[in-house]
Amino acid sequence: MSENAPASGSTPVTPDAPDPESTPLTPHAWVKARCLHNPAIDEIRGVIRADGFAWIDLEAPDDDDLQELASHIKLHPLTIQDAKMFRQRPKIEDYDDYMYLVVFGVDPGTASGGPLLREVHMIITGEAVVTIHRRPNVALADLRAHYDDQHIRSEQFLVYKILDAITSTFIPVLTRIDDDIDDLEQQVINSTSSEQLQRIFSIKRDLVAMRRVITPMRDMFQRSGDKIAELPGLQTDDKLYFRDLYDGLIRTSELVDSYRDLLSGATDMYLSQVANNQGEINKQLTIIATIFLPLSFLTGFFGQNFSYLTNDVINQAWTFWVLGIGLLAVSVAALAIWFKRKGWLGGR
Repeated sequence: MSENAPASGSTPVTPDAPDPESTPLTPHAWVKARCLHNPAIDEIRGVIRADGFAWIDLEAPDDDDLQELASHIKLHPLTIQDAKMFRQRPKIEDYDDYMYLVVFGVDPGTASGGPLLREVHMIITGEAVVTIHRRPNVALADLRAHYDDQHIRSEQFLVYKILDAITSTFIPVLTRIDDDIDDLEQQVINSTSSEQLQRIFSIKRDLVAMRRVITPMRDMFQRSGDKIAELPGLQTDDKLYFRDLYDGLIRTSELVDSYRDLLSGATDMYLSQVANNQGEINKQLTIIATIFLPLSFLTGFFGQNFSYLTNDVINQAWTFWVLGIGLLAVSVAALAIWFKRKGWLGGR
């Protein structure tokens, strides 16, 4: 299965491989990767029997495809059943001569609040690694194009690169969420709207969905990551690869938690701004009601039909201007000066 380093003029070495002239190579340091996407059954049989290490990527396979695959790799019936069922939690199952993993990534092109998660099932054996997913996966497609027919340093290295490509998709989405939270905070400070609250809840749903799969994957690689390197028939390499996956998931988990805190702060800021706006409206209505309070009293008082009031007090023309209009104007002016000193009309 393993091959020596290619000689000068043969198949080019990928950038991930060490320079043959500067790094001494062990006999097991190179292996040829064959990356297939939805191959035919005969092609699967041929690539498994050939030298090198095969990566078989199955997108939306039907039951017949999985049964044929099981006949070549000798899968347990429970593995076939699990491969047909999606919407599972992250897990790793150790069988006699292969391992079955359920890992998650995200689609960076999905809008906020949409179906963000991308579930990938993996079967790792000593001859091949199989990835099963229902939707197109850009990260896996780019990785297949990069390593197909190339010499890589080990079979374990290719398994690591596949897992790393899947789990690394969280980073651009979290970067976008960070920018969205900053933008939301600035918008809330300027002016609140119901659309901002909808965006907050959409981002919160994305963070909850990612946290639901990142935390189990982090714990999974902490407990069982090294078991992949010990799989019978799989060319061994540095165990630090899978520890790097664990470290990356720790950082991702911390980012998700920190952005959840920031989003909670943005939610509190939004509610505070709404309360402040409501208080400002209540203040304006209170000012208007306070102004009309003395006006209502004066008009009500002088509108009484007592004979003394109508015959002796307001029986002259000047009383209309002084007692009627004058007192109303003076009361409004006095209240305006008082509001101004209180700071309710502009600054003090």
